[in-house]
Amino acid sequence: MAHPSDKSWHGIRQSIFSGRPDPDAPGIHVKLPVAWGQAAADALAALHPHTTAVDIAQAANAWIAPAAERAAAIGVSDTLGTELHALLAARAGAPGAKIWRGELAGPQNFILNPNAWLDDGIFDAQGFGDAVALAVTTLTFAAPNAARLSIGLTGLHVFIARLGLDYDSTPARDTLKTLAALMTARADAASAKFLARGNAPGYAPESTAKLPLACEIPGLLDAALAARAAAEAAGRRRHETVTGFIAEPAVEALLGSETIGFAPALSALDSEGDLAAWAAAKLDATGTSAKTALAAHLAGHDLLMPPRPAAHAAMHDALAPFVHAMPARPATAIPAPRKTTREMLPARRTGYTQKAAIGGHKLFLSTGEYANGRLGEIFIALHKEGSAFRGLMDAFAIAVSMGLQHGVNLEDYVEAFTFTRFGPAGAVEGDPAVLQATSLIDYVFRNLAANYLANVNLAPAEPESTDTVGEGAADRAPLLPLDLPEPAPRERRRALKLVS
Repeated sequence: MAHPSDKSWHGIRQSIFSGRPDPDAPGIHVKLPVAWGQAAADALAALHPHTTAVDIAQAANAWIAPAAERAAAIGVSDTLGTELHALLAARAGAPGAKIWRGELAGPQNFILNPNAWLDDGIFDAQGFGDAVALAVTTLTFAAPNAARLSIGLTGLHVFIARLGLDYDSTPARDTLKTLAALMTARADAASAKFLARGNAPGYAPESTAKLPLACEIPGLLDAALAARAAAEAAGRRRHETVTGFIAEPAVEALLGSETIGFAPALSALDSEGDLAAWAAAKLDATGTSAKTALAAHLAGHDLLMPPRPAAHAAMHDALAPFVHAMPARPATAIPAPRKTTREMLPARRTGYTQKAAIGGHKLFLSTGEYANGRLGEIFIALHKEGSAFRGLMDAFAIAVSMGLQHGVNLEDYVEAFTFTRFGPAGAVEGDPAVLQATSLIDYVFRNLAANYLANVNLAPAEPESTDTVGEGAADRAPLLPLDLPEPAPRERRRALKLVS
């Protein structure tokens, strides 16, 4: 039987932290490896909130020793205690909070961190599978009456990043599906060993979910297929469920995970403002230096963009067929509104007011400028138009002004709104820079182009008369290879002409 001085903890430098179950609670003296840090100390304190001091090795031995004694008593394993201490010391796995607190009734959980078996792109599938079997054995002896077990995974975003994969990608989902299939098959086989033959019906292993055709981890797909065959050969399992993703925040933090289960990280920075583990792993896996990543970010290409809000739900759907229990499907979060920066105009500003008439309709165009002379706002005043038309033009001017103050280029507006055609249109009086306009808006942006962009080379406006149907060049073009006969003259409709 292992004990607090188990050799697994030898050689690991430890320190005393002041752990807090929550920010408002008094500190608890927590002894654990220095490298685990404050987050792990707070997590261990949360697992033991009603004590004043806790030692990681002693706290672990409180649940390890009883399970190890039962396993040794019936000859299942003489090394269970040592294996569990080693698993925890490597931050590779630990049971759920109920086991730590001695609450042995009801379903029980065990969390594994697959990052412990990944080294330079090589994954130890055999070692991981053995750890899954160890977890089933531990929960079976720690809580013999538990009918539902849940062996789950944590830190999967970092795991995917260490492989150089994007979380929200098909290769990432296929890789984690294969990993989950391996876990479930090994757990089924381990549970089958504890079925009381002849006294319990048991549960058939579930291996109907179709495995992906490819996996980014060499050998993992073959390991999953072999594990499924072994589970089928082992027969029915003892427990109703053996795998699933049940959130254990304190245990997962104790194992060094930044995220819960298969959830993605929401930022490339951690709570301290440093580079998050998944972001650092992604840069390392892709051979990208921090300097290169920063340069790309400044150029508008963010190499560490967090996954889209729907990626979490997509990963849930991908993993669900390969485990026995899943949490509720994550709701697709509504993305936060994109923050924009508005450059306010000075309180006292320069500009000009231009009076002009287009087709006999008067218009006043006023501008407001920044200190450097850049256009920042426009006003369009109409005096003889209806209230509805004046209101629409006011709203249009405000919208353009807001766009200019948020960085939209005037060139884009000029390109979008010149040559808009609606009445009034025609000759322009009072502005020597613009001679013709196809509409009031066309005039506004021709005027702004001439005064703020020095653009006097816009194609001339060619207002159309009210009766030009069938007289354009396109309408005169033949529809057949041979010219059609000249049409008979069309009688023009007589109309009254309003003379002001």
